[in-house]
Amino acid sequence: MHGRLKVKTSEEQAEAKRLEREQKLKLYLSATEAVFQKRQAGELDESVLELTSQILGANPDFATLWNCRRQVFQKLEAQKSPEDLAALVKAELGFLESCLRVNPKSYGTWHHRCWLLSRQPEPNWARELELCARFLEADERNFHCWDYRRFVAAQAVVPPTEELAFTDHLISRNFSNYSSWHYRSCLLPQLHPQPDSGPQGRLPEDVLLKELELVQNAFFTDPNDQSAWFYHRWLLGRADPQDALRCLHVSRDEACLTVSFSRRLLVGPGMETLLLVVDESPLAVEWRTPDGRNQHSHVWLCDLPAASFNDQLPQHTFRVIWTAGDAQKECILLKGHQEGWCRDSATDEQLFRCELSVEKSTVLQSELESCKELQELEPENKWCLLTIILLMRALDPLMYEKETLQYFQTLKAVDPMRASYMDDLRSKFLVENSVLKMEYADVRVLHLAHKDLTVLCHLEQLLLVTHLDLSHNRLETLPPALAALRCLEVLQANDNTLTSLDGITNLPRLRELTLGNNCLRMPAVLQPLASCPRLALLDLQGNPLCHVVGISEQLAELLPSVSSILT
Repeated sequence: MHGRLKVKTSEEQAEAKRLEREQKLKLYLSATEAVFQKRQAGELDESVLELTSQILGANPDFATLWNCRRQVFQKLEAQKSPEDLAALVKAELGFLESCLRVNPKSYGTWHHRCWLLSRQPEPNWARELELCARFLEADERNFHCWDYRRFVAAQAVVPPTEELAFTDHLISRNFSNYSSWHYRSCLLPQLHPQPDSGPQGRLPEDVLLKELELVQNAFFTDPNDQSAWFYHRWLLGRADPQDALRCLHVSRDEACLTVSFSRRLLVGPGMETLLLVVDESPLAVEWRTPDGRNQHSHVWLCDLPAASFNDQLPQHTFRVIWTAGDAQKECILLKGHQEGWCRDSATDEQLFRCELSVEKSTVLQSELESCKELQELEPENKWCLLTIILLMRALDPLMYEKETLQYFQTLKAVDPMRASYMDDLRSKFLVENSVLKMEYADVRVLHLAHKDLTVLCHLEQLLLVTHLDLSHNRLETLPPALAALRCLEVLQANDNTLTSLDGITNLPRLRELTLGNNCLRMPAVLQPLASCPRLALLDLQGNPLCHVVGISEQLAELLPSVSSILT
């Protein structure tokens, strides 16, 4: 047996590794403690660089130690000669590369490299571009490196054409590259600026068609990779709509003016500013939201003084000016009329077709046909199904409504984990279609019954609605934005799964409310209804609270102004 190498048992190996780890941990903790002691004592010298190197070389994500190194460099910049400082910077860059080899996705390391080079008089940006290329060669989806490359390209003033060619190279090698697709979406508008299209505006049609061909090759090659689908959606999208006042309503009964906007805003000192002009004279008013929360909201209102309704005049003109985008809207209240309004039409403005929209519908139609062709080959590809739905929405939401609902059913079956999201998206589209139909009919009644809705949206578009039917859906709650329906007189919400009524507050004209066959269990959930001054009829039949002992007396005490309560 003499002269033979003894083989360690697994227990001995495990013990040796444990002792090795303990030794490394002791050194790690000792070096960390020494760094913090030196930092506290103000001893920021090169020894701190040596100590932190020992730790960061093994764990580059220790952010505090990168801060220590920056403090040391700031101090040494005033002490070292330019030659010595240049040598120190060169060594630091080499150390950073070694850290990135340990963890190529270290936030602290990439940030420290940005900080270091931004302080140099003449950095070698070409070398940094080569560094990025090497790391992206190893992992083309390293978004930390992509961020750094964009920083370097901006500092080096690299032409967008060169960066676009770089993305071409990486995409041709591997289509699954989120950052590269995203970079194209930033570069193309720079190369092909379009007037009045914004920073992420539309592309010329020839460029758009070329990009569509590229991205089609991507998702026909790998239909299950979502990066190309996201880029495809951007190609067919459009910039956010311009700031606008959508609807202005004046009520003589409530002595109130209400206005809805194209986006949520916060009105107040230091925030957005709204100016009210009545009969060409500015009027100082206090703005608030319908739900009383005074948070970001699409809808804002104000009380009007009695002088605003002089019956001696044939009419009054109310104008609201939104100073943010110099947008304004005015409406006229005629003598003897109880209300006046002015609104933008959702049908004219295409308010609900922002997800996918381009100038040429032929492009959209071609994309739809291509996606349907792919869907025949890949019937269970969720990205293809969702894109088909969005394309049909962009082309003609009403004409494709029935087909869209069928695709939603298929999509839910293919991706059951996201069934709830699909239900909410489907509900959103159905509400949009119903609003369009209401406007085409030129009525103020909205029927949303029997649509299997799970959420309500676009309530800011319903400012003028007087009757709303939400019966026979799957609504569990009503959103606070429901308070925006200032003209609502009748609300039907039978046969849902409502457990609370927090959204039904401050509705000044609500007269009838039917809530039969919901899940309202305790009388206390009806408390918000006390804020509706004209509520006269309340139908609660079929709710669990109807079986509460003494419910009639409790409801009479809780809602004394409601003349008829059906239980």
